[in-house]
Amino acid sequence: MLTPEMLPRLQQLLADADLDGWLLYDFRGTNAIASGLLGFDGLVSRRVFALIPREGLPIGIAHAIEPGPWAQWPKAWPLRTYSGWRALESEVASLVQGKRVAMEYSPGDAIPYLDRVPAGVLEMVRAAGATVVCSGDLVSQIYATWTPDQLLSHERAAERIMHIAHGAIAYAGDMVALGTPVAEHELQARILEAFERAGLETHHGPDVAASENAANPHYMPSAASPRLIQRGDTLLIDLWAREKNGGVYADQTWMASMGAPTERVVTVWEAVRDARDAALSLLQSRITAGLPVRGGEADDAARAVIEARGFGPQFWHRTGHSIDSRELHGSGPQIDNLESRDDRLLIPGVGFSIEPGIYLPGELGVRSEVNAYVAEDSLLVTPGDVQRDLIVV
Repeated sequence: MLTPEMLPRLQQLLADADLDGWLLYDFRGTNAIASGLLGFDGLVSRRVFALIPREGLPIGIAHAIEPGPWAQWPKAWPLRTYSGWRALESEVASLVQGKRVAMEYSPGDAIPYLDRVPAGVLEMVRAAGATVVCSGDLVSQIYATWTPDQLLSHERAAERIMHIAHGAIAYAGDMVALGTPVAEHELQARILEAFERAGLETHHGPDVAASENAANPHYMPSAASPRLIQRGDTLLIDLWAREKNGGVYADQTWMASMGAPTERVVTVWEAVRDARDAALSLLQSRITAGLPVRGGEADDAARAVIEARGFGPQFWHRTGHSIDSRELHGSGPQIDNLESRDDRLLIPGVGFSIEPGIYLPGELGVRSEVNAYVAEDSLLVTPGDVQRDLIVV
Protein backbone atom coordinates (compact mmCIF):
# COMPACT_ATOMS: atom_id res chain seq x y z
CA MET A 1 0.00 0.00 0.00
CA LEU A 2 1.11 3.55 -0.72
CA THR A 3 2.49 5.08 2.50
CA PRO A 4 4.56 8.14 3.45
CA GLU A 5 7.49 5.77 4.03
CA MET A 6 7.21 4.37 0.49
CA LEU A 7 6.78 7.76 -1.17
CA PRO A 8 10.47 8.79 -1.48
CA ARG A 9 11.42 5.56 -3.23
CA LEU A 10 8.46 5.82 -5.60
CA GLN A 11 9.22 9.44 -6.42
CA GLN A 12 12.82 8.51 -7.19
CA LEU A 13 11.54 5.86 -9.62
CA LEU A 14 9.34 8.49 -11.26
CA ALA A 15 12.32 10.79 -11.63
CA ASP A 16 14.47 8.00 -13.06
CA ALA A 17 11.76 7.28 -15.64
CA ASP A 18 11.34 10.97 -16.50
CA LEU A 19 7.70 10.89 -15.39
CA ASP A 20 5.79 13.75 -13.78
CA GLY A 21 3.61 11.33 -11.87
CA TRP A 22 1.66 8.10 -11.59
CA LEU A 23 -2.07 8.59 -12.04
CA LEU A 24 -4.14 5.88 -10.34
CA TYR A 25 -7.75 5.25 -11.35
CA ASP A 26 -10.39 2.80 -10.12
CA PHE A 27 -14.11 2.23 -10.46
CA ARG A 28 -15.90 -0.77 -8.99
CA GLY A 29 -12.72 -2.82 -8.83
CA THR A 30 -11.71 -2.44 -12.48
CA ASN A 31 -8.14 -1.66 -11.40
CA ALA A 32 -6.96 -3.94 -8.59
CA ILE A 33 -3.50 -2.37 -8.78
CA ALA A 34 -4.86 1.08 -7.94
CA SER A 35 -7.22 -0.16 -5.23
CA GLY A 36 -4.42 -2.18 -3.66
CA LEU A 37 -2.00 0.73 -3.61
CA LEU A 38 -4.66 3.04 -2.20
CA GLY A 39 -5.55 0.56 0.53
CA PHE A 40 -9.21 0.31 -0.38
CA ASP A 41 -11.11 -2.34 1.56
CA GLY A 42 -13.86 -3.38 -0.83
CA LEU A 43 -15.13 -1.83 -4.04
CA VAL A 44 -15.59 1.87 -4.69
CA SER A 45 -18.93 2.63 -6.33
CA ARG A 46 -17.81 5.94 -7.85
CA ARG A 47 -14.77 6.92 -9.93
CA VAL A 48 -11.62 7.77 -7.99
CA PHE A 49 -8.24 9.16 -9.01
CA ALA A 50 -4.98 9.76 -7.21
CA LEU A 51 -1.86 11.44 -8.54
CA ILE A 52 1.49 10.47 -7.09
CA PRO A 53 3.71 13.35 -8.29
CA ARG A 54 7.45 13.27 -8.83
CA GLU A 55 7.72 15.99 -6.18
CA GLY A 56 5.35 16.98 -3.42
CA LEU A 57 2.42 15.21 -1.80
CA PRO A 58 0.02 12.78 -3.49
CA ILE A 59 -3.43 14.17 -4.22
CA GLY A 60 -6.61 12.07 -4.19
CA ILE A 61 -9.95 12.72 -5.87
CA ALA A 62 -12.90 11.11 -4.08
CA HIS A 63 -16.64 11.26 -4.62
CA ALA A 64 -18.41 13.34 -1.99
CA ILE A 65 -20.72 10.50 -0.95
CA GLU A 66 -17.95 7.94 -0.55
CA PRO A 67 -15.19 9.00 1.86
CA GLY A 68 -15.07 5.57 3.55
CA PRO A 69 -12.61 3.81 1.21
CA TRP A 70 -10.08 6.59 1.85
CA ALA A 71 -9.78 5.79 5.56
CA GLN A 72 -6.10 4.88 5.22
CA TRP A 73 -5.19 7.90 3.08
CA PRO A 74 -2.71 9.95 5.17
CA LYS A 75 -4.36 13.03 6.65
CA ALA A 76 -1.46 15.24 5.54
CA TRP A 77 -2.11 14.38 1.89
CA PRO A 78 -4.73 16.48 0.03
CA LEU A 79 -8.01 14.75 -0.75
CA ARG A 80 -10.31 16.64 -3.10
CA THR A 81 -13.97 15.76 -3.59
CA TYR A 82 -16.44 16.04 -6.45
CA SER A 83 -20.06 15.13 -7.10
CA GLY A 84 -20.67 15.87 -10.79
CA TRP A 85 -18.80 14.88 -13.93
CA ARG A 86 -17.88 18.45 -14.79
CA ALA A 87 -16.17 18.88 -11.42
CA LEU A 88 -14.41 15.52 -11.82
CA GLU A 89 -13.00 16.37 -15.23
CA SER A 90 -11.90 19.78 -13.98
CA GLU A 91 -10.09 18.23 -11.00
CA VAL A 92 -8.36 15.66 -13.20
CA ALA A 93 -7.27 18.37 -15.64
CA SER A 94 -5.84 20.47 -12.83
CA LEU A 95 -3.63 17.52 -11.81
CA VAL A 96 -2.37 16.30 -15.18
CA GLN A 97 -2.41 19.14 -17.70
CA GLY A 98 0.90 19.28 -19.55
CA LYS A 99 2.33 16.32 -17.62
CA ARG A 100 3.70 12.93 -18.55
CA VAL A 101 1.96 10.37 -16.35
CA ALA A 102 1.93 6.60 -16.03
CA MET A 103 -1.33 4.65 -15.88
CA GLU A 104 -2.34 0.98 -15.98
CA TYR A 105 -2.54 1.02 -19.75
CA SER A 106 -0.83 -1.28 -22.25
CA PRO A 107 -0.62 -0.11 -25.89
CA GLY A 108 -2.48 -2.54 -28.11
CA ASP A 109 -3.42 -4.55 -24.99
CA ALA A 110 -0.01 -6.22 -25.34
CA ILE A 111 0.05 -6.98 -21.59
CA PRO A 112 -3.58 -7.55 -20.53
CA TYR A 113 -2.55 -8.02 -16.88
CA LEU A 114 -1.70 -4.30 -16.90
CA ASP A 115 -4.47 -2.98 -19.14
CA ARG A 116 -6.86 -1.91 -16.35
CA VAL A 117 -7.89 1.61 -17.38
CA PRO A 118 -10.90 1.96 -19.75
CA ALA A 119 -10.34 3.64 -23.10
CA GLY A 120 -12.79 6.39 -22.17
CA VAL A 121 -10.77 7.33 -19.10
CA LEU A 122 -7.62 7.49 -21.22
CA GLU A 123 -9.46 9.82 -23.59
CA MET A 124 -10.47 12.03 -20.67
CA VAL A 125 -6.93 12.23 -19.32
CA ARG A 126 -5.41 12.90 -22.74
CA ALA A 127 -8.05 15.54 -23.49
CA ALA A 128 -6.94 17.25 -20.28
CA GLY A 129 -3.53 17.72 -21.88
CA ALA A 130 -1.59 14.80 -20.41
CA THR A 131 0.73 12.30 -22.10
CA VAL A 132 -0.04 8.79 -20.84
CA VAL A 133 2.52 5.96 -20.76
CA CYS A 134 2.38 2.41 -19.46
CA SER A 135 2.98 1.95 -15.72
CA GLY A 136 4.33 -1.58 -16.18
CA ASP A 137 7.81 -0.97 -14.77
CA LEU A 138 6.39 0.89 -11.77
CA VAL A 139 3.98 -1.97 -11.12
CA SER A 140 6.86 -4.45 -11.20
CA GLN A 141 8.97 -2.43 -8.77
CA ILE A 142 6.32 -1.20 -6.34
CA TYR A 143 3.32 -3.52 -6.53
CA ALA A 144 4.66 -6.94 -7.55
CA THR A 145 7.84 -7.37 -5.49
CA TRP A 146 7.93 -9.40 -2.28
CA THR A 147 9.31 -8.33 1.08
CA PRO A 148 11.76 -10.65 2.91
CA ASP A 149 8.95 -11.78 5.22
CA GLN A 150 6.72 -12.54 2.25
CA LEU A 151 9.47 -14.64 0.69
CA LEU A 152 9.74 -16.66 3.90
CA SER A 153 5.97 -17.18 3.98
CA HIS A 154 6.08 -18.41 0.38
CA GLU A 155 8.88 -20.86 1.18
CA ARG A 156 6.96 -22.25 4.16
CA ALA A 157 3.80 -22.67 2.09
CA ALA A 158 5.78 -24.32 -0.73
CA GLU A 159 7.22 -26.99 1.58
CA ARG A 160 3.82 -27.78 3.11
CA ILE A 161 2.15 -27.99 -0.29
CA MET A 162 4.83 -30.36 -1.58
CA HIS A 163 4.28 -32.76 1.32
CA ILE A 164 0.50 -32.54 0.90
CA ALA A 165 0.80 -33.37 -2.80
CA HIS A 166 3.03 -36.37 -2.11
CA GLY A 167 0.62 -37.58 0.56
CA ALA A 168 -2.35 -37.28 -1.79
CA ILE A 169 -0.55 -39.24 -4.52
CA ALA A 170 0.43 -41.99 -2.07
CA TYR A 171 -3.17 -42.20 -0.82
CA ALA A 172 -4.50 -42.56 -4.37
CA GLY A 173 -2.06 -45.42 -4.91
CA ASP A 174 -3.07 -47.10 -1.65
CA MET A 175 -6.73 -46.98 -2.65
CA VAL A 176 -5.92 -48.56 -6.02
CA ALA A 177 -3.98 -51.34 -4.28
CA LEU A 178 -6.90 -52.00 -1.92
CA GLY A 179 -9.34 -52.25 -4.83
CA THR A 180 -11.29 -49.19 -3.62
CA PRO A 181 -10.06 -46.41 -5.95
CA VAL A 182 -10.72 -42.84 -4.90
CA ALA A 183 -12.49 -40.36 -7.18
CA GLU A 184 -10.84 -37.15 -8.33
CA HIS A 185 -13.21 -34.94 -6.35
CA GLU A 186 -12.69 -37.03 -3.22
CA LEU A 187 -8.93 -36.60 -3.46
CA GLN A 188 -9.49 -32.88 -3.99
CA ALA A 189 -11.48 -32.71 -0.75
CA ARG A 190 -8.72 -34.60 1.06
CA ILE A 191 -6.16 -32.02 -0.10
CA LEU A 192 -8.36 -29.16 1.12
CA GLU A 193 -8.61 -30.82 4.52
CA ALA A 194 -4.82 -31.10 4.60
CA PHE A 195 -4.55 -27.38 3.77
CA GLU A 196 -6.73 -26.58 6.77
CA ARG A 197 -4.59 -28.69 9.10
CA ALA A 198 -1.43 -27.05 7.73
CA GLY A 199 -2.73 -23.51 8.29
CA LEU A 200 -3.10 -22.80 4.58
CA GLU A 201 -5.89 -21.18 2.59
CA THR A 202 -6.88 -21.10 -1.07
CA HIS A 203 -9.65 -19.45 -3.06
CA HIS A 204 -10.57 -22.51 -5.15
CA GLY A 205 -9.24 -25.82 -6.41
CA PRO A 206 -7.03 -27.78 -6.35
CA ASP A 207 -7.03 -29.46 -9.76
CA VAL A 208 -7.00 -33.26 -9.55
CA ALA A 209 -7.15 -34.82 -13.02
CA ALA A 210 -6.67 -38.37 -14.25
CA SER A 211 -5.34 -39.18 -17.74
CA GLU A 212 -7.73 -37.71 -20.34
CA ASN A 213 -9.11 -35.10 -17.92
CA ALA A 214 -5.61 -33.68 -17.44
CA ALA A 215 -5.65 -32.70 -21.12
CA ASN A 216 -7.82 -29.75 -20.02
CA PRO A 217 -5.38 -27.32 -18.32
CA HIS A 218 -8.19 -25.77 -16.24
CA TYR A 219 -10.07 -28.96 -15.44
CA MET A 220 -11.85 -29.17 -12.08
CA PRO A 221 -13.23 -32.45 -10.69
CA SER A 222 -16.88 -32.69 -9.75
CA ALA A 223 -19.04 -35.00 -7.69
CA ALA A 224 -21.68 -34.65 -10.42
CA SER A 225 -19.42 -36.53 -12.86
CA PRO A 226 -17.07 -38.59 -10.70
CA ARG A 227 -13.97 -40.10 -12.25
CA LEU A 228 -12.16 -42.85 -10.32
CA ILE A 229 -8.35 -42.82 -10.26
CA GLN A 230 -7.41 -46.34 -11.34
CA ARG A 231 -4.42 -48.50 -12.19
CA GLY A 232 -2.88 -47.37 -15.47
CA ASP A 233 -3.90 -43.73 -15.01
CA THR A 234 -1.58 -40.75 -15.20
CA LEU A 235 -2.44 -38.37 -12.36
CA LEU A 236 -1.98 -34.58 -12.41
CA ILE A 237 -2.32 -32.61 -9.16
CA ASP A 238 -2.11 -28.83 -9.40
CA LEU A 239 -2.42 -27.17 -5.99
CA TRP A 240 -1.93 -23.63 -4.69
CA ALA A 241 -2.28 -22.06 -1.26
CA ARG A 242 -0.83 -19.49 1.11
CA GLU A 243 -0.52 -19.08 4.86
CA LYS A 244 -3.68 -17.84 6.51
CA ASN A 245 -2.01 -14.67 7.79
CA GLY A 246 -1.91 -13.34 4.24
CA GLY A 247 1.37 -14.70 2.95
CA VAL A 248 2.40 -15.14 -0.67
CA TYR A 249 0.93 -18.04 -2.65
CA ALA A 250 2.87 -21.13 -3.62
CA ASP A 251 1.67 -22.96 -6.74
CA GLN A 252 2.85 -26.42 -7.82
CA THR A 253 1.93 -29.24 -10.20
CA TRP A 254 2.98 -32.84 -9.59
CA MET A 255 2.70 -35.82 -11.94
CA ALA A 256 2.28 -39.48 -10.99
CA SER A 257 1.54 -42.81 -12.61
CA MET A 258 -0.74 -45.44 -11.10
CA GLY A 259 1.54 -48.37 -11.85
CA ALA A 260 4.33 -48.44 -14.42
CA PRO A 261 3.92 -45.63 -16.99
CA THR A 262 3.79 -46.33 -20.70
CA GLU A 263 6.65 -45.27 -22.97
CA ARG A 264 4.35 -42.62 -24.42
CA VAL A 265 3.70 -41.08 -20.99
CA VAL A 266 7.41 -41.07 -20.17
CA THR A 267 8.22 -39.37 -23.48
CA VAL A 268 5.70 -36.60 -22.84
CA TRP A 269 6.82 -36.19 -19.23
CA GLU A 270 10.48 -35.87 -20.19
CA ALA A 271 9.67 -33.22 -22.80
CA VAL A 272 7.79 -31.17 -20.19
CA ARG A 273 10.45 -31.63 -17.52
CA ASP A 274 13.25 -30.65 -19.89
CA ALA A 275 11.30 -27.59 -21.05
CA ARG A 276 10.87 -26.51 -17.43
CA ASP A 277 14.58 -26.96 -16.81
CA ALA A 278 15.51 -25.03 -19.97
CA ALA A 279 13.54 -22.01 -18.75
CA LEU A 280 15.07 -22.24 -15.28
CA SER A 281 18.58 -22.66 -16.69
CA LEU A 282 18.26 -19.57 -18.88
CA LEU A 283 16.97 -17.49 -15.97
CA GLN A 284 19.60 -18.74 -13.55
CA SER A 285 22.50 -18.13 -15.93
CA ARG A 286 21.38 -14.61 -16.84
CA ILE A 287 20.58 -13.53 -13.28
CA THR A 288 23.79 -14.99 -11.85
CA ALA A 289 25.80 -13.16 -14.51
CA GLY A 290 24.01 -9.88 -13.76
CA LEU A 291 22.50 -9.77 -17.24
CA PRO A 292 18.97 -8.54 -18.01
CA VAL A 293 16.34 -11.16 -18.77
CA ARG A 294 12.66 -11.00 -19.67
CA GLY A 295 9.91 -13.49 -18.99
CA GLY A 296 9.23 -13.89 -22.69
CA GLU A 297 12.76 -15.20 -23.20
CA ALA A 298 12.19 -17.96 -20.64
CA ASP A 299 8.89 -18.79 -22.36
CA ASP A 300 10.75 -19.10 -25.67
CA ALA A 301 13.37 -21.39 -24.10
CA ALA A 302 10.75 -23.78 -22.71
CA ARG A 303 8.70 -23.72 -25.90
CA ALA A 304 11.75 -24.53 -28.05
CA VAL A 305 12.29 -27.80 -26.19
CA ILE A 306 8.68 -28.92 -26.57
CA GLU A 307 8.64 -27.95 -30.24
CA ALA A 308 11.85 -29.92 -30.83
CA ARG A 309 10.18 -33.01 -29.33
CA GLY A 310 7.25 -32.67 -31.73
CA PHE A 311 4.62 -31.40 -29.29
CA GLY A 312 4.70 -27.66 -30.03
CA PRO A 313 1.02 -27.39 -31.07
CA GLN A 314 0.00 -29.09 -27.81
CA PHE A 315 1.62 -26.46 -25.56
CA TRP A 316 -1.33 -24.10 -25.41
CA HIS A 317 -0.52 -21.62 -22.67
CA ARG A 318 2.23 -19.34 -21.37
CA THR A 319 5.13 -20.90 -19.50
CA GLY A 320 4.35 -19.03 -16.29
CA HIS A 321 2.42 -16.32 -14.50
CA SER A 322 3.38 -13.60 -12.06
CA ILE A 323 2.83 -14.29 -8.37
CA ASP A 324 2.75 -10.94 -6.65
CA SER A 325 2.44 -10.09 -2.98
CA ARG A 326 -1.37 -10.11 -3.16
CA GLU A 327 -2.52 -12.42 -5.94
CA LEU A 328 -1.77 -15.91 -7.23
CA HIS A 329 -2.05 -14.65 -10.80
CA GLY A 330 -0.37 -11.34 -10.28
CA SER A 331 0.30 -8.14 -12.20
CA GLY A 332 4.09 -8.44 -12.32
CA PRO A 333 6.12 -9.73 -15.28
CA GLN A 334 4.66 -12.85 -16.87
CA ILE A 335 6.73 -15.71 -18.30
CA ASP A 336 4.97 -15.25 -21.58
CA ASN A 337 5.69 -14.65 -25.24
CA LEU A 338 2.66 -16.60 -26.50
CA GLU A 339 -0.54 -15.19 -25.03
CA SER A 340 0.85 -11.70 -24.51
CA ARG A 341 3.87 -9.58 -25.39
CA ASP A 342 5.27 -9.03 -21.92
CA ASP A 343 8.63 -7.34 -22.38
CA ARG A 344 9.17 -6.28 -18.75
CA LEU A 345 12.45 -7.18 -17.12
CA LEU A 346 12.53 -9.76 -14.33
CA ILE A 347 13.88 -7.60 -11.53
CA PRO A 348 14.98 -8.57 -8.02
CA GLY A 349 11.99 -9.17 -5.76
CA VAL A 350 9.52 -10.58 -8.29
CA GLY A 351 8.15 -14.11 -8.21
CA PHE A 352 6.42 -16.29 -10.77
CA SER A 353 5.57 -19.83 -11.82
CA ILE A 354 7.35 -21.97 -14.41
CA GLU A 355 4.81 -24.51 -15.71
CA PRO A 356 5.14 -25.84 -19.26
CA GLY A 357 2.64 -28.49 -20.32
CA ILE A 358 1.61 -30.81 -23.13
CA TYR A 359 -2.08 -31.59 -23.65
CA LEU A 360 -3.29 -34.44 -25.85
CA PRO A 361 -7.12 -34.33 -25.90
CA GLY A 362 -8.81 -37.62 -25.10
CA GLU A 363 -5.50 -39.13 -23.97
CA LEU A 364 -3.56 -37.29 -21.29
CA GLY A 365 -2.10 -34.01 -20.10
CA VAL A 366 1.26 -33.46 -18.44
CA ARG A 367 2.45 -30.32 -16.65
CA SER A 368 5.32 -29.61 -14.27
CA GLU A 369 5.13 -26.50 -12.14
CA VAL A 370 7.56 -24.87 -9.77
CA ASN A 371 7.88 -21.30 -8.55
CA ALA A 372 10.85 -18.96 -8.79
CA TYR A 373 11.95 -15.76 -7.10
CA VAL A 374 14.55 -13.33 -8.43
CA ALA A 375 17.14 -12.50 -5.75
CA GLU A 376 19.92 -9.94 -6.24
CA ASP A 377 22.30 -12.38 -7.92
CA SER A 378 20.51 -15.73 -8.08
CA LEU A 379 17.23 -17.47 -8.83
CA LEU A 380 15.50 -19.18 -5.91
CA VAL A 381 13.31 -22.13 -6.97
CA THR A 382 10.58 -23.64 -4.77
CA PRO A 383 10.00 -26.26 -3.63
CA GLY A 384 13.59 -27.21 -2.97
CA ASP A 385 12.94 -30.79 -4.10
CA VAL A 386 12.04 -30.29 -7.78
CA GLN A 387 10.37 -33.30 -9.44
CA ARG A 388 12.81 -35.15 -11.72
CA ASP A 389 10.88 -38.30 -12.56
CA LEU A 390 7.27 -39.40 -12.61
CA ILE A 391 6.12 -40.55 -9.19
CA VAL A 392 5.18 -44.20 -9.69
CA VAL A 393 2.79 -45.65 -7.08
